[in-house]
Amino acid sequence: FVQITAEESEDELPAREERADARLSERGATEGSNKGAVIEETDGNGQRDGEEAEQPDQTPMLSNKPRKKKKKRKTKKTSAGETLEDNDLEDIDSLLEKIEDTSGLSQQTQSGIIADSRPLLYVEHRNLNPENELKRYFGARAVLGDQRPRQRQRQYVRSTWLTAPKNTWPRYSKTGIAMQLVDTRKGVQHFTFEHHREYQQVQFKFLDAVESMDPNNIVLLLQMNPYHVDSLLQLSDMCRMQEDQEMARDLIERALYSLERAFHPVFSLTSGTCRLDYRRPENRAFFLALFKHLMFLEKRGCPRTALEFCKLILSLDPENDPLCVLLLIDFLSLRAREYTFLTRMFQEWESHRNLSQLPNFAFSVPLAYFFLSQQEERSELELSQARERAARLLQLALIMFPSVLMPLLDHCSVQPDARVASHSFFGLNAQISQPPALNQLTSLYVGRTHSLWKDPAVMVWLETNVHEVLCMVDARDPLVEESEHKRKMRYQSAPRNIYRHVVLSEMKEATAALPLEVTSQPVMGFDPLPPLDSIVSYTRPERTNHPSNESTLSLFFRSLLPNFNLQADIRHDGDEEAGAGQDLNQGVNRLMAAMRDMLANIQFQEPPRDDNPEGDGDWD
Repeated sequence: FVQITAEESEDELPAREERADARLSERGATEGSNKGAVIEETDGNGQRDGEEAEQPDQTPMLSNKPRKKKKKRKTKKTSAGETLEDNDLEDIDSLLEKIEDTSGLSQQTQSGIIADSRPLLYVEHRNLNPENELKRYFGARAVLGDQRPRQRQRQYVRSTWLTAPKNTWPRYSKTGIAMQLVDTRKGVQHFTFEHHREYQQVQFKFLDAVESMDPNNIVLLLQMNPYHVDSLLQLSDMCRMQEDQEMARDLIERALYSLERAFHPVFSLTSGTCRLDYRRPENRAFFLALFKHLMFLEKRGCPRTALEFCKLILSLDPENDPLCVLLLIDFLSLRAREYTFLTRMFQEWESHRNLSQLPNFAFSVPLAYFFLSQQEERSELELSQARERAARLLQLALIMFPSVLMPLLDHCSVQPDARVASHSFFGLNAQISQPPALNQLTSLYVGRTHSLWKDPAVMVWLETNVHEVLCMVDARDPLVEESEHKRKMRYQSAPRNIYRHVVLSEMKEATAALPLEVTSQPVMGFDPLPPLDSIVSYTRPERTNHPSNESTLSLFFRSLLPNFNLQADIRHDGDEEAGAGQDLNQGVNRLMAAMRDMLANIQFQEPPRDDNPEGDGDWD
């Protein structure tokens, strides 16, 4: 609808209509060759861009003068041959950069007020796309480049939220994975993935390929089944070990795409009320793919997107937290400068989850309050409250976990003063006397977040509070003795999900502290440390086991020739004793044939001849 302003006369209306018809006819004639070059928009007064270009004398009559100037500038650029799409994106990016640069308390307070009405683990679709975050940092032109013209010519593919399909991927076809709604309890929907018969057969072949210890078998399996999820996860780990990060990330994205195509129509990523049970093996691939994907995003420099994926994992099973992302979400919140989210989570979950008993929350929450107190957009009263809360929580953290300070300073290349270095409270005894489970948590936190503490202002704030804690220790504050008693009673053994998180994180500081019961068993990338109470829906058929009474010679030749079996032809019809001699002869014949083949393939390399036998005999 076009509104008629009071200043416009009735005589101008026919001329405007004729000009609009002429523009529409010209646009229809040039739409195929220059699609997207002309975009008509209506502003708050109902005026169109084309009319502005033809009626510049009416600009002073309008109330939104700055916006009119911007649109006139963009119209001129359009006539020069550039599209409006790039200019719109750049204007939006500049606004987002200004908002993110401020990221102050006033802005976060406003967003916090709005976000209070939404669940804590609410996930936004736009924050699941790393390109949106990269465009905020570097601009749309630098991120997209010349991709947009190619995307317009691309064939239609189904849109997904977790990842975008690529042209280099194989053509997608039904994989045999489906998602079913199990039940709904108290407004929470419980789902589960299911493997159809054909997918189960591929899964059995994958397990055989893993047992063969040959990566080529997994590659061959993926060539036949390019969207088999567990094969993609396992091959991604192999590529990452070979420093092929790009291929490893691409395989994880393909696994996420395969799983998202199997979503139930009711399953929602954003509601925070959809659950998946990690005890079911079919659901574990989705957890692991999300976790590996967020780790790649964090290394890529997209902490805000990684935080959104972390919230998504936690929303799938917040009670059990099978991958223990609570040990990671504080670090991502600090890196993404989402301080309000971290403090809100601590306030809402501390009463029933005891987040202060985790070293990462005990230290990261006061650090978040400190960063909030450094902003200048709030009143002095609010800033002083944030500073007081940060100091109080940091002192409690140092009293509860004194073994964090010295390794943290060591990672930050900071030498403590004489009083701190000589005091026994933060000395070597604090690290030796702590339980092994607590040692894993502190090592994980220090190895992961020490870079956030290198800020000189943070170090000054830390030093002040360390001296306050030493004064409390020297004064024999009862809180110090109470905290020591809690450390001895708790943290005797870590739950299995913490071990699983340490294995997936691959932090060398924490991996070195894993107990022998974890390091002695094989850990597979597609299912690390499966739950002891797994809910198995289908089982792998039993394979024919090799006899346990084989001779040492038979075992030796099987190590050389895996397909060799001395007793492969033993009969099971009850005539074993009668045919024992014949079976032995056949086994010996096969052994001799295998020996001949092996010896025939051995080639001896002749030593290099010396053309100068009368030389000085020195080695080259």
